[in-house]
Amino acid sequence: MAMTNVNIRMDEATKIAFDKFCEEIGLSVSAAFNIFARTVVREQRIPFELTTDVPNKVTLSAMESAEKGNDVYGPFDSVDDLIEALNA
Repeated sequence: MAMTNVNIRMDEATKIAFDKFCEEIGLSVSAAFNIFARTVVREQRIPFELTTDVPNKVTLSAMESAEKGNDVYGPFDSVDDLIEALNA
């Protein structure tokens, strides 16, 4: 199959970080973009979620606490027990 060139523009900091990442995992930048393109073609979708929903600081803090197992209560034997704990 014939090969063609594709030019991609990105900011320099992103390029440097992407180059470093690709090097660390043993891929060239070209191979990484080829993997991405082939996955898009095969799956007919962008292979990751695109969203503008960015958690605020309170939510990020709660997520971090939950990941560490802090401030996690339960299990509960009933909905009433859960509600009581939430209202405490």
